[in-house]
Amino acid sequence: MSLKNSNSYIIGISGGSGSGKTSFIKDLKQYFGEADVCFLSQDDYYKPRDKQAEDENGIKNFDLPDSIEQDEFYFDLVKLTNGMIVERLEYTFNNEHKEEKLLTFRPAPIIIVEGLFVFQNQRVFELLDLKILIHATDTQKIIRRIKRDRVERNYPLEDVLYRYEHHVLPSFEAYIMPFFNKVDIVINNNKSYQTGKEMVIAYLEKKLKEIHSVELMNP
Repeated sequence: MSLKNSNSYIIGISGGSGSGKTSFIKDLKQYFGEADVCFLSQDDYYKPRDKQAEDENGIKNFDLPDSIEQDEFYFDLVKLTNGMIVERLEYTFNNEHKEEKLLTFRPAPIIIVEGLFVFQNQRVFELLDLKILIHATDTQKIIRRIKRDRVERNYPLEDVLYRYEHHVLPSFEAYIMPFFNKVDIVINNNKSYQTGKEMVIAYLEKKLKEIHSVELMNP
């Protein structure tokens, strides 16, 4: 199996926790169909809780590159670029009120991968044709993190604040901040990412037209 099909265009989107990258991806999903764009998230590749590393206080740290099944994520991306369908169980972040689903990822002309450590994974980084980083101030990120983890994942506020200080922020500084000068686009999302979203959508539409034109010339 070759590492990458020459007809596939791969975009990586990353950003600190609470930067808004998940909302950004949701907006793109509403605009593009599965036949044109496949979305693959590292959120569905977290290792089980009992395999996560613990900090000095015995708290599980999900904000490390090793918290992700990096090999599985990489090889599933390779499968997609080679025209293969990928199936994987949704990761529910220990939310007992949410039932995990079987997710199906289908090959498409454009593949978007997103997650905290998309750029940190060197093998994935080398496959990316376009690299986008979503950024927001620490104040905005902690507010969004609290809202998400309290409502969606049912975490206590004290736990959310502890993890942000001891896990999230150090992880951002070590594994995301170094890529600010290595990505193609940085989209600021302190108030809104609307302008950045419109720019990316226009670019994707242009890229899809180019890909389909090549396919017509080489059936």
